[in-house]
Amino acid sequence: MTNARKKVAILASGNILPGHPEQREDVFELDEEIGKLRPAFADHGMDLSVINWRDAPLCAVEYDAMLPLFVWDYFEENEAEFLTAMAQVEKNTKLFNGFDILKWNINKTYLDELSGLGAATIPTITIDKVSQTRVLRAMEELDTTKIVIKPVIGGGAWRQVLYEAGTPFPSADDLPPQGALIQPFLPSVEEEGEYSFLYFGGSFSHALLKRPKAGDYRVQSIYGGQEEAYTPTKEERAQAHAVLDVLDFTPLYARVDFLRGQNNRLWLIELELIEPYLYLPFAEGERGDNKGAQKLAKALARKLAPKLA
Repeated sequence: MTNARKKVAILASGNILPGHPEQREDVFELDEEIGKLRPAFADHGMDLSVINWRDAPLCAVEYDAMLPLFVWDYFEENEAEFLTAMAQVEKNTKLFNGFDILKWNINKTYLDELSGLGAATIPTITIDKVSQTRVLRAMEELDTTKIVIKPVIGGGAWRQVLYEAGTPFPSADDLPPQGALIQPFLPSVEEEGEYSFLYFGGSFSHALLKRPKAGDYRVQSIYGGQEEAYTPTKEERAQAHAVLDVLDFTPLYARVDFLRGQNNRLWLIELELIEPYLYLPFAEGERGDNKGAQKLAKALARKLAPKLA
């Protein structure tokens, strides 16, 4: 049995790496997360690197595992290239979450599947192409006058719009380029915010509440959103875990995002299994002592441990 240290790569999009001419404004989130993960992984015998996901197929054989945690551009109409690259990666090293999980999770129509399995999801109508006629019909079906239109493959509120009946219809450049999800706008996002629950190796780590800036509904930091620590109730923990319970696999990492819906129940709006920001500042501890980073490192180390004969 070897005690050699493992090499792990966090895959990132070029626009969040140093030197990119159009570097994202939220690059600090990469620095913050790696600042906690690198020492935590080191504690468990793993050396952590950050590389461009487009380079990953060429060097996958040099690593024991790859995690696409910061691939924050695949949804900008790069999904086919991304999936091709991840399929190549998995042929040469361990990919977490695995390729089949990434392929399933990349298209947000998984919400329909999860709803069918019993998860409490936000009411959603999926359309192949956005048009004003189809959107108005969906609004009638949802019995609402205000909706959010999201790409079926998207992230970070990219090409996502808020639309209210009677207002000018958004331009094609603002709308999802292909298929879209139509969901009712829930006032709770402005009144209390969006909840995120983080799980590593199937076990709960931490939770937080994300609030949009005044006059907006988007909670991401690049739109002025703010986060705060949140301690979920026992019932809320159960509602969050119920989402993972309907899966027939246990992801290495997962972020479960909710809005408050009817009857005070949390409604799933997204299950992030590809590139979730992990919000480690809301887990207890600094740098390598961060409990969230330690939980992820421990869960990965178990997966990379030699199998006993």
